[in-house]
Amino acid sequence: MVPSQEEPAAARGTSEAQPPGSAPPGAAPLPGAGPLDGPEAAAAEKVEVELGGSVGAEPLEPPEGGWGWLVMLAAMWCNGSVFGINACGVLFVSMLKTFGSKDDDKMVFKTAWVSSLSMGMIFFCCPIVSVFTDIFGCRKTAVVGAAVGFVGLLSSSFVSSIEPLYLTYGIIFACGCSFAYQPSLVILGHYFKKRLGLVNGIVTAGSSIFTILLPFLLRVLTDSVGLFHTLRVLCIFVFVLFLAGFTYRPFASSAKDKDGTTKGGNRLSLFSRRKFSPPKKIFNFAIFKVTAYAVWAVGIPLALFGYFVPYVHLMKYVNERFQDEKNKEVVLMCIGITSGVGRLLFGRIADYVPGVKKIYLQVLSFLFIGLMSMMIPLCSVFGGLIAVCLIMGLFDGCFISIMAPIAFELVGAQDVSQAIGFLLGFMSIPMTVGPPIAGLLRDKLGSYDVAFYLAGIPPLIGGAVLCFIPWVHSKKQREVTKTTGGEKMEKMLANQNSLSSSSAIFKKESDSVI
Repeated sequence: MVPSQEEPAAARGTSEAQPPGSAPPGAAPLPGAGPLDGPEAAAAEKVEVELGGSVGAEPLEPPEGGWGWLVMLAAMWCNGSVFGINACGVLFVSMLKTFGSKDDDKMVFKTAWVSSLSMGMIFFCCPIVSVFTDIFGCRKTAVVGAAVGFVGLLSSSFVSSIEPLYLTYGIIFACGCSFAYQPSLVILGHYFKKRLGLVNGIVTAGSSIFTILLPFLLRVLTDSVGLFHTLRVLCIFVFVLFLAGFTYRPFASSAKDKDGTTKGGNRLSLFSRRKFSPPKKIFNFAIFKVTAYAVWAVGIPLALFGYFVPYVHLMKYVNERFQDEKNKEVVLMCIGITSGVGRLLFGRIADYVPGVKKIYLQVLSFLFIGLMSMMIPLCSVFGGLIAVCLIMGLFDGCFISIMAPIAFELVGAQDVSQAIGFLLGFMSIPMTVGPPIAGLLRDKLGSYDVAFYLAGIPPLIGGAVLCFIPWVHSKKQREVTKTTGGEKMEKMLANQNSLSSSSAIFKKESDSVI
């Protein structure tokens, strides 16, 4: 705990003679720096758990630019290439054409599992990736992940049937993408704080740009050179992703590096081994003791049970409902364009929203996404459907762009890697389950109407759950502040009583001498 101002000079001298790397005078001990006993240990642990940071640790000040702009571009390429490749329907059509057979009526189901498995594995592996990120750092994890993804995608270009793609594309390539993707979310918070919302908006807009442009490129490639050569061309994208991972240089504060050669300000070292802190546990389940984060980790997956249904089934619904319309793909393009705009717009707005109140932007996004899902069956005119898709894409960008900033607000920079990892892992469940349920309803009822109506309910419920987060977070902060403030006051009173007793003894001894 923080020592009192009346601390004896001898004690201050001892604290000033601490070895390099120890806590500065007047700061609370760092986790693992030394044992704490009694109520001080309990209070320190409570402060650390509730506020998501190291007790007494001086936070690093992000440079808000510089090398961080290159890191931002690398993360933008990562988001675009990972989701642009895995979510592209052109490859699905090409796989059907390459491996399909008129005698196999289940070929669509078999081929769909390749893309479904790939997207599910990207998010399912994120909790494991977060552990590697904490242990080895963002740069090593991202570089190795991109290398694994390159091997998986290149291997996919040499298969002779659809089944091996489950391993090479659905597992190896997807796991590599997961190891490359998750560090790109964490590293941004090391370089930006005031502009973190805007930077996350720019980075996540990369996937929108790729979603809009990559299908045109892949359509030309698959028609001219076929599926296998197209996959080899895409290996170039993954190789660039491999190089981009090297830009994730660790950020270190030279003011605390006693063994460093430079002093004052912040230092970015290419060979620095310093990280925020090594993880206490392989899986840091203590972050779930942060009540606000636990509510967030429940509300987001709950909302996603219906969130992805329109994105998966919209084209099939359009083909059934508006058969005479040309250029039906424009609905997906509208979603991609306004999603990119929403990521930039709301990412910047989030920078002006203080603390955990950023969560209200996600509540707003789920409200409109749920309502727009219910509006889809009500659109009897194709132009009305386009308007609905434009609004849906705008608030889709809002939801995605502020994921990382909210995580930093809830648990702090030290635990943000595993916080994001656990959340993305939870997201893999509704992403995998929701769309098949909607497809089952379509097969049973012969129409998508009920599926879209029901798809709008989970985002509304999830948004309502998220509304409690600011209240829970502020309540916990008040409790922690009250507890630590009371302990400081008790210690100060104890020190004053000790000084008073010492003064009385000294006076008594002086009187006896006189």
